[in-house]
Amino acid sequence: MGQQEKVATSLAGAVGEEISASLAPVDAELERRYPGDPGTRQPVHTVYVPGDVFAADTIRSWGDRALAALDEHAPDAASFAAVLGLADDLAEPVYARVRAKLEREPVEDLRVDFEDGYGNRTDAEEDEAAARAARLVAEAYEQGTAAPYMGIRMKCMEAPVRARGIRTLDVFLSGLMEAGGLPDGLVLTLPKVTYPEQVTAMVRLLEAFEKARGLTPGRIGFEIQIETSQSILAADGTATVARMIQAAEGRATGLHYGTFDYSACLGVSAAHQASDHPAADHAKAVMQVAAAGTGVRVSDGSTNVLPVGPTAQVHDAWRLHYGLTRRALARAYYQGWDMHPGHIPTRYAAVFAFYREGFEQAAARLARYANRTGGDVMDEPATAKALSGYLLRGLDCGALDIGEVARLTGLTRADLEGFSGPRRGDLTASAQ
Repeated sequence: MGQQEKVATSLAGAVGEEISASLAPVDAELERRYPGDPGTRQPVHTVYVPGDVFAADTIRSWGDRALAALDEHAPDAASFAAVLGLADDLAEPVYARVRAKLEREPVEDLRVDFEDGYGNRTDAEEDEAAARAARLVAEAYEQGTAAPYMGIRMKCMEAPVRARGIRTLDVFLSGLMEAGGLPDGLVLTLPKVTYPEQVTAMVRLLEAFEKARGLTPGRIGFEIQIETSQSILAADGTATVARMIQAAEGRATGLHYGTFDYSACLGVSAAHQASDHPAADHAKAVMQVAAAGTGVRVSDGSTNVLPVGPTAQVHDAWRLHYGLTRRALARAYYQGWDMHPGHIPTRYAAVFAFYREGFEQAAARLARYANRTGGDVMDEPATAKALSGYLLRGLDCGALDIGEVARLTGLTRADLEGFSGPRRGDLTASAQ
């Protein structure tokens, strides 16, 4: 054995203790403000259906209409791949998985809309529609026909519609409680948020409902929809969206970009209102940075170009939607809106291609990291976290199978979750 090195120090132990004591409030603040990703499944899309249109068969109907669109406009893997420019080795697996997904789980997240998609109705009509939505959602979960996530988008907290939005939310949540309780997949969306105080008002509203119904405090969360310029940049120059996350007091689950309201707010002409406009990129970049580490997820918006009409027109719309979805995925926006059943074949095609084309490389890198073996890329714990998160998202949506992931990585799902879940301190410690 070689000679043991002499270890010299100059600082008394009290120095480190004093520093730790001085940073204790910062440690607590980091833990509170930046708890990290919740580790739950994030849906790849959100489908919005007007409150007067939502029916017991809506989810199955969307799947059937999407399958019919494939049958008519891309009846086999080769034709679908030709439209989207899929590589030959992806054509069959992607097409097969898209069809299987549309048959098994066509919608991952559904929002019954009582805002723009519903409009202003009489109080009696909206009351009835909200109560009906609660009954249908409860029945869907009871019968096993629900999407993994379901809920409503209420009207906003602005004065003209505030009372109506509060009542609709109360009717819907009360209906769910009367039908047996709130489902685990419940998601609420608060639109057109401009000031953090509106988020605080939503928190107080949910607190009051939880108290009235004897629910655990904090049980109900909600998404914040970013549709105004003021929600990105406040009058004093600060990033409003960051203050909104804090105003939610831990209840915010997502930030959803509203493509058309936000674009119009900035004066973008209708022909150029799109999720890849520079104004949209700026807004989502601010949202992404504000949400990083908080556990709040970011969702892209939608396209209003519908895949309807002659085959050539449908193909053009499919290519546009596929390209926008792939672009969003590359920018780490793993969720978006779909406005028409014809959009979901290309939503899943883009998502499945994204995960399948990078699967083998990600699996190999994670396997090398897990086994501490060599390779042409030196990955750090944070990269291992990203690699495992990539594989987990691929598994959750159906792009990947656990068998093929285990075969290439030698890891179980629990192992992947272990890599993707550590907090900041755990990652730092593991790198030392």
